[in-house]
Amino acid sequence: MLTLAADIEVLARFGRALADPIRCRILLALREAPAHPADLADSLGISRTRLSNHLACLRDCGLVVAVPVGRRTRYELADERLGHALDDLRTAVVAVEADKTCVDADEKGCR
Repeated sequence: MLTLAADIEVLARFGRALADPIRCRILLALREAPAHPADLADSLGISRTRLSNHLACLRDCGLVVAVPVGRRTRYELADERLGHALDDLRTAVVAVEADKTCVDADEKGCR
């Protein structure tokens, strides 16, 4: 059981980052490879301004880092273990969703 305030805060930041579908898409894209903001915006089909706001949130959460490359900035996951954590979380959620133990799951909202 988590008892340290720091542990709880880390998980809360991770949850805050995952609470938005665009931030999830950014994290999954960066899991594949580091990228420049313009390339990320194009591949995700969002404006650079919107992407910039989401990247700022992910930086504040400590999940991504900005790496200067000449006059440009490249973004990547702050730690490679985050990519593994995203994979583990995604597969766990998919497994739980597929295993509906509640007979009236749709009606009760207990997926």
